[in-house]
Amino acid sequence: MAQRASQPTMETAADLVSLAEKLNPKVGFYDPLELVKKASERDEESTTIGWLRHAEIKHGRVAMAAFVGFTLQSNGVCFPWALTGGDNAIMFSDISAAGGPGDQWDALPSAAKLQILGFVGLLELWSEGGEAVGDEKHYVYGGKPGYFPSFAPLREQLGQPPLDLWDPFGFTKKMSPERKEKALLAEINNGRLAQIGIMGYVSASKGLYVPGLDSIAGIKPYAGEYMAPFSATDVPNVPFVGDMLDFAASNIHIGNLVPNLY
Repeated sequence: MAQRASQPTMETAADLVSLAEKLNPKVGFYDPLELVKKASERDEESTTIGWLRHAEIKHGRVAMAAFVGFTLQSNGVCFPWALTGGDNAIMFSDISAAGGPGDQWDALPSAAKLQILGFVGLLELWSEGGEAVGDEKHYVYGGKPGYFPSFAPLREQLGQPPLDLWDPFGFTKKMSPERKEKALLAEINNGRLAQIGIMGYVSASKGLYVPGLDSIAGIKPYAGEYMAPFSATDVPNVPFVGDMLDFAASNIHIGNLVPNLY
């Protein structure tokens, strides 16, 4: 059975100031783009804060995973088994030998890339449907920022154990409220640091000077495009990739895309 949704808690600018003091009292509340102020003027303060808080936590989690993954992949750490079957099986070690993380992604078969992107898309759809399964209010309507809905309703329908994406064995449920609050604050700070770290890795691999990172031999140079999920190797297998690459090649400078700015 799905759990009853908790009572919504609409956060305000004052709550953000209090949270900022707990996270880093030396920096405090920092909103250089005045997103909260502008939202308040539009009478959208609470919904905007919910959206911003959820976005930061989500990006922090992704960045933490990316930083660890980039570190491991840059040092040749990979699974010891095959990625594909058949007579011409591709080993994970073959992908690892392609170069750094960027080159390893480009070396993946098109089917593997589509599976990864499709799985991430399904997780994203499920994460937005917490209220639909009676689990939690949506984060812009007073739900918990960063909360990922339980898989229990889905797994009950499939007759499988209700193991969730986060904490499948329920260890954090035993935490005291004080310990849980401290852990959530640490997660935000770690996520912010990880976002700086992964962008440092990416920048160093593109030849930029990043103090502390640009001299690390394990960070291999990458000549591809990090923001492009598909490359020339995917042209025969994924529709429209060739057109996308041709468009990018002919509009590589932003001045060609937005000429009125120049």
